[in-house]
Amino acid sequence: MTENRKKHPYCFAKLEVVFPEGEDGLRSTPESCFPCHYKTDCLREAMKGKEGLKVKEEMVDRAYNSGMIGFFKRWSDKKDFHRKMHEKN
Repeated sequence: MTENRKKHPYCFAKLEVVFPEGEDGLRSTPESCFPCHYKTDCLREAMKGKEGLKVKEEMVDRAYNSGMIGFFKRWSDKKDFHRKMHEKN
């Protein structure tokens, strides 16, 4: 049984599969992922990549648009995300 737990499913860490954007523009985990015992590790791995940085950038833009953060915080965070994206190339 431990051998089966070491093999990841085909969708492991694929952001558009495990954390897709819904019709409302927000991202959520599909119900099909809930019973999977890799769910947490899978999402963490997906968010570590370049696509995960884009999701974090979306979150910063939403926070700015709703007034939760100011211009300089948004600017600083986005600059950091872009720097990290170029490092991952």
